[in-house]
Amino acid sequence: METNLFIQLSSLLAITVSIAFIVRLLKQPLIIAYIIAGIIGGPLFLNIMHAGESMYDAFASFGVVLLLFIVGLDLNFSYLKKIGKEATIIGLLQFVLNFSMFLPLALYFGLTWASAIFLALAACFSSTIIVLKILGDKQDTEAVYGRYTIGLMLVQDMLSIAVLLWLSFKMPDSSIDNNFSLWPLLKIIGVFGVIILAAKYLLPTFLKKIASSGEFLFIFTVAWCFGVASLLHWSGLSLELGAIVAGISLGSSRFHTEIASRIKPLRDFFLVLFFILLGSQADFSNLREILPSALLLSVFVSVAQPIILYFLFRLRHFTRRNSFLGALTSGQLSEFGFIILFAGAATGYIADREMAIFTLAAIITIFFSSYMMTYSYQIYNWLLPLFTKIGPDKYLQAEDKKEKFTAFIFGYHRTAWKIGAALQEKGIDYAAVDFNPSAVEHFNKKGIKTFFGDASDIEFLKSLPLQEAKYIISTIPSPEDQLLLINFIRKINPKAIMIASLYHKKYLPALYQAGADYVILPHLLGGSWAAEIVRNGELGRKTAWQKYRRQQTRDLNGS
Repeated sequence: METNLFIQLSSLLAITVSIAFIVRLLKQPLIIAYIIAGIIGGPLFLNIMHAGESMYDAFASFGVVLLLFIVGLDLNFSYLKKIGKEATIIGLLQFVLNFSMFLPLALYFGLTWASAIFLALAACFSSTIIVLKILGDKQDTEAVYGRYTIGLMLVQDMLSIAVLLWLSFKMPDSSIDNNFSLWPLLKIIGVFGVIILAAKYLLPTFLKKIASSGEFLFIFTVAWCFGVASLLHWSGLSLELGAIVAGISLGSSRFHTEIASRIKPLRDFFLVLFFILLGSQADFSNLREILPSALLLSVFVSVAQPIILYFLFRLRHFTRRNSFLGALTSGQLSEFGFIILFAGAATGYIADREMAIFTLAAIITIFFSSYMMTYSYQIYNWLLPLFTKIGPDKYLQAEDKKEKFTAFIFGYHRTAWKIGAALQEKGIDYAAVDFNPSAVEHFNKKGIKTFFGDASDIEFLKSLPLQEAKYIISTIPSPEDQLLLINFIRKINPKAIMIASLYHKKYLPALYQAGADYVILPHLLGGSWAAEIVRNGELGRKTAWQKYRRQQTRDLNGS
């Protein structure tokens, strides 16, 4: 059984990689490749998933739990407050109007009221993963339309929590049903109380002690995610809701960026299996019957939904350009929609036909919307003469300045703090990056902008505003980490001056080949310093050495 399952999984991954290669050539999100791989590997074609169904279901559940955990982790309420009430108003109106549009459409497909409600709810959400990925690739996350689009994603995430809460009471294994009793409610209140108290009083101290070990932080985060999700499931709510609560409880931690970057690769692997399983369970044997419904749903999602969002933006006095660019981000079905339909299937309201319609429509809308978002500026410029004929735009919006720094120093608590002091003397603004929690706290208190994270983590590096920095200085001890950092910097910012450091000359050629402009060798600098003392005739003068010791003490205290 184990060997059979391993061979199945290897075959599925081989199919997925082959399809993913073609999908990437078409500049499409890989989620399409995963679903198609599931369709090919499912009973419709190769049927290589005939054994170990329960194991695949468990893998898929892991993916969903980890996805929703990161959704909760990234719920930035301060960000939502920063962009004001506009994102909340637009997000709520968008949800109501979309639901009002999709519900009659689902009924037109011949679904029952219950099935239609599930399908309409599933169609209301846009894909957070795809939207944020393309915004990041275009470096538009700090543009006006990008910031409000992210705000809309946050509003949708909060609406998704409300939907999951409602579904928790509808699940077959829920302990809360029409025969209401006090005990299940007390269990839920007690569990939430324990989580809130732990998040407020225990987690900050515990995370501070373990954050310096990336491996320990990772395993604790996974244990916390699954532990909280299981606890809420025991209390009568859904695993999905428990995963979001687990993420929210860690979201206020200053280590949440590092936590998210370490969990994402694990999430991505299990999400691959989730979408493969999804594709394998889609029944396309009656393709001729479901195709018209899937195409009609795709048109409403890709055309009608962006039009609604465009006019909502205009209603709130956004410019035509920002309204258009923001509206194009909404033209695809979401991974969260599949989670809603899976919950509907568990309750018996969703059948294979509804799942197949949604899956086919998801492939179509994700395919087209990816191009729409990628080339949104060109599409807007192409339509600009049409907008001009309507008349001048009544609304104006100034773009906010992106957070940027002239210099970045990695490994600040080591020798680099003296470099930071020199940069400050020269009036050069800089930010520090360090993996020592105590050092990060110390330097932030001193007014030095310091990011906590691991320089060997690509996801973390992507979150830093490194594209416009003129100087990148690294004193981190690992040559492998520095090699990864240099390669990353050269991809996104080839003009930056890159200074690295090494404690052994063995890796010196590799760092220069990767693109370092200069590599500091501390033992050479130490030798040069000692040689200068000899040249100055201070070698035999105790007063000179006492002077250097006092300077050394001041330097150590200053760090």
